[in-house]
Amino acid sequence: MKLHTYFRSSAAYRVRIALNLKGIAAELVPVHLLKDGGEQFAAAYDVLNPQHLVPVLEHDGLVLAQSLAIMEYLDETHPQPPLLPADPRGRARVRALAQVIACDIHPIDNLRVLKYLSERLGVSPEQKNEWYRHWVALGLQAMERQLAGSPETGLFCHGDTPTIADCCLVPQLYNARRFDCELAPYPTLAAIAERCEALPAFDAARPERQPDAQ
Repeated sequence: MKLHTYFRSSAAYRVRIALNLKGIAAELVPVHLLKDGGEQFAAAYDVLNPQHLVPVLEHDGLVLAQSLAIMEYLDETHPQPPLLPADPRGRARVRALAQVIACDIHPIDNLRVLKYLSERLGVSPEQKNEWYRHWVALGLQAMERQLAGSPETGLFCHGDTPTIADCCLVPQLYNARRFDCELAPYPTLAAIAERCEALPAFDAARPERQPDAQ
């Protein structure tokens, strides 16, 4: 099994966490998103993923992009420990929480969007960072309310074991700290992330722990 990854990609970070929670020793293949105009645009990688994004998982002839799909694939092919609850209601809740981040917050704040703002629209670094903080705050405000107000929230986003929702939350808060986002308004999210980051599987997936970190 191979994972094409970039140390700072929050989407790849999610999958690294999932692999570690599952105890799967995948080969990590770095794809530098900035070097030489972006290694994701190289011809060989274009064949793997025409979207030119990370991560991409290769396993037994399968080439799979999109972090949520990859994590669910890992959960189905390596069922223990599970990253989704056993009951349909719980699975739906966890998927919804994960999608708040993966579908609503992250896509408008990722590297290619921020580069477009700077390079094509000419916004200043301050304006770019304000864009990032605005959309992150809107998403985290909603997620804080969802988690703080639900009896299904436990030590983690859903119950007392990590799920794909936690795999998404930790990278998003990690990046939010990089951009100096104010996290005090989100005590529930911060407490869950702190518990996650104390676990070896989450700690080993941190960007600075990756071989391509620089």
